[in-house]
Amino acid sequence: MTVNIHEAKTHFSRILRMVAMGEKVVIAKAGKPIAIVSPYSRGHGVRVPGTDRGLFTVPDNFDEPLPDDVLADFYK
Repeated sequence: MTVNIHEAKTHFSRILRMVAMGEKVVIAKAGKPIAIVSPYSRGHGVRVPGTDRGLFTVPDNFDEPLPDDVLADFYK
């Protein structure tokens, strides 16, 4: 949903109710988006080091130069 600044000021409580239900609201000035009002999230909690241990192994050739065809893609 996109609203202009005047509508956002006039209906701020209604916009916050919508955001509380999970909707993101874009606030625009002269039709150009300038801000997004979105639901607050506290994140995923405390991170515990080592929980993904063993899910990835660094390959033996990790430090070797990339093949020429792969390097060429970086210079297109």
